[in-house]
Amino acid sequence: MTGSGRSPAPRPIPEVARDLGLSEEELLLYGPYKAKVHLSAYRRREKEPDGKLILVTAITPTKFGEGKTTTTIGLGQALGLMKKRGVIAIREPSLGPVFGIKGGATGGGRARVIPSDEINLHFTGDFAAVEKANNLLAALIDNHLHHGNALGLDPREVQFKRCMDMNERALRQIVIGLGGRTGGVPREEVFQITAASEVMAIFALARDLRDLKERFGRILVGFTRDGRPVLAQELKAPGPMAALMRDAIHPNLVQTLEGTPAFVHAGPFGNIATGTSSVIATRLALKLADYVITEAGFASDLGAEKFFDIKCRVGGLEPSAAVLVATVRALKLHGGAPPVLEELQKEDVGAVERGLPNLEKHIENVRTFGLPLVVAINRFSTDTDAEIDAIRRFCESQGVEVAVSEVYERGGEGGLDLAEKALALADSGKARFRFLYEADEPLVQKIERIATRIYGADGVKYTATAKRKLDRLERLGYGGSLVCMAKTQDSLSDDPQLRGRPRGFTVTVRDVYISAGAGFVVPLAGQILTMPGLPKQPAAEGIDVDDEGNITGIF
Repeated sequence: MTGSGRSPAPRPIPEVARDLGLSEEELLLYGPYKAKVHLSAYRRREKEPDGKLILVTAITPTKFGEGKTTTTIGLGQALGLMKKRGVIAIREPSLGPVFGIKGGATGGGRARVIPSDEINLHFTGDFAAVEKANNLLAALIDNHLHHGNALGLDPREVQFKRCMDMNERALRQIVIGLGGRTGGVPREEVFQITAASEVMAIFALARDLRDLKERFGRILVGFTRDGRPVLAQELKAPGPMAALMRDAIHPNLVQTLEGTPAFVHAGPFGNIATGTSSVIATRLALKLADYVITEAGFASDLGAEKFFDIKCRVGGLEPSAAVLVATVRALKLHGGAPPVLEELQKEDVGAVERGLPNLEKHIENVRTFGLPLVVAINRFSTDTDAEIDAIRRFCESQGVEVAVSEVYERGGEGGLDLAEKALALADSGKARFRFLYEADEPLVQKIERIATRIYGADGVKYTATAKRKLDRLERLGYGGSLVCMAKTQDSLSDDPQLRGRPRGFTVTVRDVYISAGAGFVVPLAGQILTMPGLPKQPAAEGIDVDDEGNITGIF
């Protein structure tokens, strides 16, 4: 193990797999501590009963991170200490945040998945495969335009975008095809970060290789001049795209610092995509374990809503309970404290209490989907007993279980109370899981239900562009698509400056695009970007590798 991936005596991955009942023949080994599990492992167990699925979500976060992934991993480690058969299922990190501002996504302290440095960088090559498959289709589109354009595709109406797994603002809006007759057809082009691409969304939602290929075929690449949709299957793209994804589709198996099995597979962003790990990994985990702990990106208004309404619907999943992560410092921020870490670390019970309406709304959101929940207070060393007690009293007044999590400092031992309460809820039979909307409702109705019921908005207004595109999608038969809202993660609203529990606001949908292969439309609310940029001092500046290959600086 190297760099940030060091751990005390990691177990060989075949040994971790054996604990799950997997044979070595079902593994595709990537060195001693990483493996892919062949899709046949699920098919062999398809008729076996599923374990209980527990979602970890959170309140509206701060830019400093609230430890949702760390809590997820620590909870899984606690199950191991309790001798429960548990598995973790989380997303793969994107290089954009790793080299940008958020850093890695493998947990922290004594609650991490390992080998952390390898997972945070190239891992098993899944992101590279997604990027190559995506850009192969983009290349086929422009090649078709160059060689006569037999389909009559309008270059001004190409919908499919190129992608790159890096924060690169210079590629948000560019012109391609310059250089004369041999340089292709000049047109405007847009790059997305790979984690926001439709190919990544399809990768996360597909059930198997056949489903993946069929979904690739349904990708809407653009329109002809008379408005006819042109699909990827007309460019003979699904076969070669799926070939590039042949190995990536098998879920990745690693372990935590304490040896708990963990599937880390797919990586769509939570604010501009579905924000969940793959359906394939989750379905397999449910066949192998009694309890599966998974997470969804950002807070309940983003990742959790999409997990319930999109992933659970597509994957045929039925969660049994939820864990809602809250932190003292996030509640202080929502209670009016300045967004400065040093200030958020000072005791301020009043700010915590003023921020509790944000927690209240997220509790309501989880209950909207019919799930029992426990609030996990992810405790930091600067949190005081008085601040913790204020949160505890509020949760008790709401009739919600609460537990203090100290997994960052103590590993699984610090999550035992949380684990006991989460498992009791999962086993209680109290879950009455339901979707927020029906798939056959009109697109506008689905969008407004999310905005009013989950965000707390008074309503939704649409720009002329967004309304025109929604009308066209309904007219073309895409009205039954699911909805994957793209908005800021910093607020329940579409305005990042509105902290706490905003009221009396209207969500503005400024644009809409469809990911037909994934089966959803993406309304863009506010000034959300699908290609982030690097900050003034990117995390990349602190990352290095020594002469022995040890990587440092990934946090």
